[in-house]
Amino acid sequence: MAAAARGSPCLLRPAGGPRHHLQASPGKLAGYHPPVVPTRRNSLKLLAAGASLPVVGRLAAAGKVAGNPHAAAFMEKYGVPGLSYAIARDGKFIAREACGMADLEEKRQLTTDHSFRIASVSKPLTAVAIFLLVERGKLTLDQHVFGKGGALGGMAGPAGITIRHILTHTCGGWKNDGKDPMFKHPDYNHAKLIAWTLKNQAPTGKPGENYAYSNFGYCLLGRIIEQAGGSSYEDFVRKNVLIPAGAAKMQVARGSQLDRFPGEVNYYTNRKTTTFAMNVRRMDAHGGWVGTPTELVKFALHVDGFARPADLLRKSSLESMTARTGPNPDYACGWLVNKAGNWWHNGSLPGLSSLLVRTSKGHCWAACANTRAEGIGLALDRLMWKIVRGS
Repeated sequence: MAAAARGSPCLLRPAGGPRHHLQASPGKLAGYHPPVVPTRRNSLKLLAAGASLPVVGRLAAAGKVAGNPHAAAFMEKYGVPGLSYAIARDGKFIAREACGMADLEEKRQLTTDHSFRIASVSKPLTAVAIFLLVERGKLTLDQHVFGKGGALGGMAGPAGITIRHILTHTCGGWKNDGKDPMFKHPDYNHAKLIAWTLKNQAPTGKPGENYAYSNFGYCLLGRIIEQAGGSSYEDFVRKNVLIPAGAAKMQVARGSQLDRFPGEVNYYTNRKTTTFAMNVRRMDAHGGWVGTPTELVKFALHVDGFARPADLLRKSSLESMTARTGPNPDYACGWLVNKAGNWWHNGSLPGLSSLLVRTSKGHCWAACANTRAEGIGLALDRLMWKIVRGS
């Protein structure tokens, strides 16, 4: 489900910008119909004096189409019904924009208030919650997950796996491939799925030796948060991470496409409404959150390591969370990282693409699109670098 799921990261160096890694989406996606051209866009909201983004207008059969020229080209090429993004610099928002449609069938124009499922961009939220519990003395990164004294309350399971191993995707098993347990048995709840997975899909590697992107591992982290935090995963993250960051409206998805929240976009694959066959709500800790790009940037601003606004975590925790260590130094604890000091995560599910970035130069941005197509993950990353350079 995540763009970081497999393979070596591609190295991007947008002209004029620092190096930024991003990995290609897993698997071969089906082809798509000719691009959907948005019928109109929301006016660009400039939130800082003097900030500006290039704007161009043109005519289409359905009416006037206007927006950032790079965004317009991206939407045409990848058949994107709706694109929304938010950008902050030095702790303050400088731009927000929404282009295209939230729902094609209902002819609902996209606004910056519409929310999206963010897929694996959920993982940084989970990582921050874990580090909060470490700071409070409820957990340690090198605490075993299973067995006596383990973070899951004594649950039996593979020996030697620590919280750090799961955060860095080096636990030795449960890879995001055709056997990913998170996309099996959609009728199972967390407890039943975990029991089934531990019985039927034992790890094949030794903890700490190899990197293998694991959604199931982050599912376990969600249950560890519940065990140590004394509440549901969603309640703990909302109370301790999102509400303090000013992103109080974010919540875990209800489930299927028909169970969308009011104000949540519709999702499209090949210009047709995406039907979610997976249990998205069960994906809470690894890919289940719903929010706006603005809310994602607010979250990032409170864990970015800069002076304003104040961070939710101590400096030492942020350094540990984003340290380049282990078998894959490009993936720290819940964040992709690089030598330039940039942190980010991207997400991907049928019908959606998402991205959250924090740069070493003081920028944070997020972008969401309500479709997925071959190559869109890397293209979304390149698009945002182009837009930010113009801001």
